[in-house]
Amino acid sequence: MAKRDYYEVLGVARGASADEIKKAYRRKAKELHPDRNADKPDAESQFKEVNEAYDALKDPDKKAAYDRFGHAAFEGGMGGGPRPGGAGGFGQGGDFASAFSDVFDDLFGDFMGQRGGGRQRATRGSDLRYNLRISLEDAFAGMQKTISVPTSVSCSDCSGSGAESGAEPATCPTCSGMGKVRAQQGFFTVERTCPTCSGMGQIIKNPCRSCGGAGRVEKDRALNVNIPAGVETGTRIRLAGEGEAGLRGGPSGDLYIFIEVQDHPIFERDGQSLYCRVPVSMATAALGGDIEVPTIDGGRSRVKVPAGSQSGRQMRLRSKGMPMLRGGGSGDMYIELAVETPVNLTSRQRELLREFDKLSEDNNPESSSFFSKVKSFWAGTKS
Repeated sequence: MAKRDYYEVLGVARGASADEIKKAYRRKAKELHPDRNADKPDAESQFKEVNEAYDALKDPDKKAAYDRFGHAAFEGGMGGGPRPGGAGGFGQGGDFASAFSDVFDDLFGDFMGQRGGGRQRATRGSDLRYNLRISLEDAFAGMQKTISVPTSVSCSDCSGSGAESGAEPATCPTCSGMGKVRAQQGFFTVERTCPTCSGMGQIIKNPCRSCGGAGRVEKDRALNVNIPAGVETGTRIRLAGEGEAGLRGGPSGDLYIFIEVQDHPIFERDGQSLYCRVPVSMATAALGGDIEVPTIDGGRSRVKVPAGSQSGRQMRLRSKGMPMLRGGGSGDMYIELAVETPVNLTSRQRELLREFDKLSEDNNPESSSFFSKVKSFWAGTKS
């Protein structure tokens, strides 16, 4: 069976530029790759045909010979180009590996972590987390706090280069500075991290004595952190560039401060609202009166208790809660009454309460309503 024209195989016109030929090859190689066409038995032969065509047309000398003599240019030893019957059906194995390597990065670059196997001279430092506990008062007012963060900082002796006396690192002889090495395995060319330089592309002949060539050292740092008013538990504050120093002069990571607001003995928080449970005497709840309650800013507010108040009744103090984190006012504070029953009564107190109880049969509407329902329930049960 006669071979198809190489330009026809790639789907380009004669006279196409090298860039057009390369783009066409990559498109065809992706389309016909056997791993992507397991259900098409002829995909492998078409894939080989595409590689053979590109191997001939990518080289200017081979392309010129093909344009003049056609397939005869590569038969009988002419041109040394692709020959049927060679390794893998493509002539010399090295020719196929060279052709396939041009599309290797496009097909598998995402799985390798990066395209082109570029070297990694400098590596960004890791992000750090710091848990900071503050009081509710500090969350209300905001504060500036100094924290000590154990982290890696750039080595001052070598200025982060990792080399002794400020000498420049040398190019890795194994990977020629690329950070990766290629090895051919059958039809595939596989890239691996260079074992000599660990992917850095450089080696340090004389490592810095202070940091051992890493370019960074462990050290505690003191940082001033501004805590805005209104923060809640779980609020995250980001300090750009205050994390771990980069490796061999790379950029530093970030520091994330996570806020935890401690519980308060008096106030309970729900978002921007504050709740305060205040005990009141039976007499105050019955007769009404004024009580004094604390506020989160350290002040005091007078609250009028209406006569006949029951336990659980709430009263609101506007704008006495927590401030909004990004401005816009403050929440409210809610006073919840807890009517307190007296204990350890004297004889006189018991006597007065018994007398009061006899006179209070018509002053307890909730009790009257409840027991009226109980009587109806019992009556219905008996019948």
